[in-house]
Amino acid sequence: MSTRTNSFLSDAERDAVIELRHAMHQEPELSNAEWKTQERIRGILQRFGLDGAKTFHNTGLYVDIEGRASGPQRSIAVRGDIDALPIQEAREDLPYRSQVNGVMHACGHDVHGSIALGTALAFHRLRDNFAGKVRVFFQPAEEAEPLGGRTVQEDRLLDGFDRAVGFHVSPGIPAGVFGAQEGAVTKSADQFKLTITGKMAHGASPHKGVDAIAIAAAFINEVQKVVSREMPVDDGAVVTVGTIHGGEATNIICPTVVMEGTIRTSSSERRALLSQRVREVAEGVAAMHRGHAECIIRTGEPPVINDAEMVRRFRQLVHDTAGRDAFFNGKKEIAGSDDFGFYAACVPSIYFWFGSGALGNESLVHTPTFGASDDLIIPTTELTVKYILDLLNS
Repeated sequence: MSTRTNSFLSDAERDAVIELRHAMHQEPELSNAEWKTQERIRGILQRFGLDGAKTFHNTGLYVDIEGRASGPQRSIAVRGDIDALPIQEAREDLPYRSQVNGVMHACGHDVHGSIALGTALAFHRLRDNFAGKVRVFFQPAEEAEPLGGRTVQEDRLLDGFDRAVGFHVSPGIPAGVFGAQEGAVTKSADQFKLTITGKMAHGASPHKGVDAIAIAAAFINEVQKVVSREMPVDDGAVVTVGTIHGGEATNIICPTVVMEGTIRTSSSERRALLSQRVREVAEGVAAMHRGHAECIIRTGEPPVINDAEMVRRFRQLVHDTAGRDAFFNGKKEIAGSDDFGFYAACVPSIYFWFGSGALGNESLVHTPTFGASDDLIIPTTELTVKYILDLLNS
């Protein structure tokens, strides 16, 4: 087995990493159904002598690599997510395009999972050269409930760990460029289901009923004031009503409306307050209009909060290994959510971006034309391995 100069990965390991990327992309699996992906990853780990991978969240895997050198016994976790999205791929130019109708890796999780594999293989072969422990998570269900990240927290799979490392492809950053910023880098994502109950009546006699549609309209208007008048402008809080269903005929006062939506904030402290205020506004508006409101809030992922010192060390590593131009210094907009927030809620963490923006790969994530080059995978794996070694030895 030959090994490239100044590389943490052998040629065979590099080939296996790209092999996994293509196989995952061709056979994408939705959240909580990643059975083939799980077995494929387990098989490649065993091929390289990495036995003992453990199952979690049904379709996930994690594997521990124990260092055999003397030194500080630190424990570092790294996460690569593996689930795909219910989107029909529109990239006929890719020889490894999705073969599953209506499903594709539109968020780069095939790339993330492959980087995680390369990280595991590298540390297994380097185990005589480091002290401590590295746990690599191949995490399912980042995109949809029940979330794999929540299981990591609830099953206490990070107990005793010092730090966690996550990453995400970013088409908004040029290929070959890395980025990270301290503090919140994603928003929390909680869901609400609001049932408004009124009283049916003939449409010609609205005074004899209680119009649930009128109450729903009032709620939609009033709840936006929670964001615009009660949240700091730099919080980026969002309350979105995504679905609304009610009414059966044009001449009947509607007795029931059901709405569902999302509540998001970059602040762990204001998260509970925001949900409380959504419930209070719903109940208050309904009562004012002689109706009733039942608001059920389902807690999703917390915001990902980056540890300042880990970001500083990552920036320095990028400067030292790839040059100052390889670090994205712009302020990236805090948008979307990621269940790596559960990891960051357990241990100091970093969630860094690696750019994929290039000719032919300009499309954003969660679109049918999203794509990321194979050329990103090995350099990002190498940087991840080097960064974790730095954390283990610091």
